[in-house]
Amino acid sequence: MRAAADPSHRGLAAGALAPGFADPVLDAQAVFRAVMEALARPGTPQRLALSLAPPSPLPPALAAIALALADHEAPLWLDAALAAEPAVAGWLRFHTGARIVADGREAAFALVSDPATLPPLDQFALGEPAYPDRSTTLVLACTRLEAGRGLVLKGPGIRDVARLDAVPLPEGFVARWRANGALFPRGVDVILASGDRIVGLPRTTTIRE
Repeated sequence: MRAAADPSHRGLAAGALAPGFADPVLDAQAVFRAVMEALARPGTPQRLALSLAPPSPLPPALAAIALALADHEAPLWLDAALAAEPAVAGWLRFHTGARIVADGREAAFALVSDPATLPPLDQFALGEPAYPDRSTTLVLACTRLEAGRGLVLKGPGIRDVARLDAVPLPEGFVARWRANGALFPRGVDVILASGDRIVGLPRTTTIRE
């Protein structure tokens, strides 16, 4: 992970000086493991040990995932609510070294604080047939994330079926996700986050209501 820049850098937003991980190496490794486990076991919530206080309105779970996974080679896209706060972009640049991009097709990760405003999925990188990993992972903030009820999930990493109650989700999410799955091996992956819980939805997962 890229080392933090000199905090005296001219033009650095005041919010960028807020602390990141207490232990950048161990904390990033722990978040990375949780994300990988979430994507390997779709629909099964994983917990993050969160001690971050990022600039508002960036949720701590989204911040932790960005700090663990974004860097100078993995740009970030921010939804309108996050992009409207300069301190958010400044804090993310300072702690990750990642570029903040306006075009979702250039982003390795998209941070979405308000799922209702999520653009169509084809406005993000969908990968290429030979390089399906060159796609965007969407990280969506939810107010509720509970297993055992709600949407029905099937696919690799799920024994029989899993059920997931996630609120809010983008309008027409199930139909959008079906179209995303039809692109396999291309397509986006999604991580849902609420409080200290995350759930992975890789493109191989099918969802029905």
